[in-house]
Amino acid sequence: MPTSPTRAGVASAAATALTLSGLLVTGVLAAQPAAAADPTGYQNVRINEVTSSNNDTVELYNTGSTAVSISGWKMSDDSFSPQSFSPSAGTIPAGGFVTFNSPKGLGDSDKLVLFTSGGTVVDRVDWATDKAKPAMARCGGDGTGAWVTTTSAATFGAANTAGCPSSAPAASRVRINEVSSNGSDTVELYNGGTSAVSLGSWKYSDNDTSHSPVSVSSSSPSATSIPAGGYLTFASSTGLGDNDSVFLVDGSGNTVDSVTWATDGAKPSAERCANGTGSFRTAATATPGAVNSCSGSDGGTGGGTGGGTPAGELLGGGGSLTSGCTPESASGTGSTPTGTLAWPGGADVTIADDVCAFTTSTGPEGRDVSGLAFDPANPSVLWAAKNKNWLYKLVKSNGKWIPDASWSATGKQIRFAGGSGEPDSEGLTIGGNGHLYVTSERDNTKNTAPKDTILEFDPTATGSTLTPVHQWDMTAQFPQLDTGDKDDANLGFEGVGYVPDTWLTANGWIDPLTHAAYDPANYPSHGAGLFFAGLEYDGSLHVYGLNSDGTFTTFATIATGKTSVMDVMFDAGTQRLVATCDNTCGETHTFMKVGSTGSIVPDVTYTNPAVMPADNLEGFALAPASTCVAGLREAVWSDDGVYGFGSGSSSYGHALYRGTFPC
Repeated sequence: MPTSPTRAGVASAAATALTLSGLLVTGVLAAQPAAAADPTGYQNVRINEVTSSNNDTVELYNTGSTAVSISGWKMSDDSFSPQSFSPSAGTIPAGGFVTFNSPKGLGDSDKLVLFTSGGTVVDRVDWATDKAKPAMARCGGDGTGAWVTTTSAATFGAANTAGCPSSAPAASRVRINEVSSNGSDTVELYNGGTSAVSLGSWKYSDNDTSHSPVSVSSSSPSATSIPAGGYLTFASSTGLGDNDSVFLVDGSGNTVDSVTWATDGAKPSAERCANGTGSFRTAATATPGAVNSCSGSDGGTGGGTGGGTPAGELLGGGGSLTSGCTPESASGTGSTPTGTLAWPGGADVTIADDVCAFTTSTGPEGRDVSGLAFDPANPSVLWAAKNKNWLYKLVKSNGKWIPDASWSATGKQIRFAGGSGEPDSEGLTIGGNGHLYVTSERDNTKNTAPKDTILEFDPTATGSTLTPVHQWDMTAQFPQLDTGDKDDANLGFEGVGYVPDTWLTANGWIDPLTHAAYDPANYPSHGAGLFFAGLEYDGSLHVYGLNSDGTFTTFATIATGKTSVMDVMFDAGTQRLVATCDNTCGETHTFMKVGSTGSIVPDVTYTNPAVMPADNLEGFALAPASTCVAGLREAVWSDDGVYGFGSGSSSYGHALYRGTFPC
């Protein structure tokens, strides 16, 4: 069958819909003008959020890397013919939102179908009674995640994360995983959850609105459920072709997942990469009932990822540097440690900042972004340190991390105590008091001498320049860096992580100073945790108690098993301390635990996702577990050199990348 309705079919369907809604249509329809060609990238526009209250608002999102014109597009529900609507903008930018109010009322139990001006179905969402109150929204990635009823107010025109529940229903873990329109017309489902899901009276449909939904069981009679980590394949009885879609709804009539593809986008098949979680691409080899081959190209497909790919520009493809900043190519590439495991999260990674977004008066080249830290009190905030004495408060906008204009649109400059010098700010962490703790290797105005310090800043302080509340200088502990050579001076404190006392005591850490179980009460001025500073020189961690009177207690030096450390963080989700190394150690992250003897030791080491460039990726942060959707949360990397894959690549001139990591 032709997968998008024929132009005559569209007219016929419209006439039928008008009759059903109480308007008598007689005679034949007049000849229609030639339909407009579907705009490039139309299949990447997805219905992202809809409410059947509050003016029946609809939000669209563009998951693609180029803008898409929606001029002349229409929508319908389950009882009226396609109607024109008035969007907030006529074009949706890449990673952008457009909203509109439905021209006809949307009911408690209803559906919404989106059409191009030529009549091609773009996307569709169905919901049961009250499931669109306050709203139905894609959770786990704007434009790509699972359809879930929001638990708080709707978020039209902004990322859905704020309104998404902390955990998605088990049914939403079932995803359309592969589709073939290559003669066999096969659909593969995959259950990415941890328990079996009953398929009951689940149904599917294509993009011909005159077709009635077909039950999955009628196409696969033996299928009553899909096991955890299992597959289910069936032949589509409606037939699938070019410019087509598959929509999957559960037994209550709620949309579970969907995929839309352009001409030849599902030949041999369209498949998710990575299997079960990634975005759709055209496959070189179809693999129904098995792990996806992920050997193909970014074809003409659009669809959900179930918490996989975040919004933004997918790595790969071409691009050009337009702002005039000067990227710095990677240096110091070394081997990956033996025993390193593959990245456990999603395979897809997206660009997460604007090109050359971090230009400053002391670093106009727009690079040198290093330390990253999610704010534990507000996971929608990401803090970043730029080496040449700048801090940034970043917030999410259209799938990218951008400076929070209410704090500073251009970042805030930091100084040493007394307001002097330019800290070579590398590492960043959030202390138990909510303050920012930043490491510096040297004073950039005297860059041949080390100055290994930890500086405490109050993020609520006013002004464009911040001076430390306290400053602790450990330079004397590292005489090997004080040679008069600027390169040696640049091998000091590269990262820092705040570790709460509660974790150290609960896990039986032995205090190296007393050789007994760590007792925080022995150190009354240190606050509620210790600070682990990573030394680039040899990959060691140095443990300090930072006292409120400006003194410090040195507890231990810990081996990470790496030649260098570029960032340090404590991850409450895995209950591990994480030491990150860039391409010097093969782009790896070592998760550390308290071992059986009470010492902190390496537990497991992971590489970055395979799609990442092998650059000086010096910053790494994992979002708190409270942000998890469908078993995944956000991971963010920063590139010290914004080189990406080199000149002409889509990543050239960008500093931040986003991916996913298991909860």
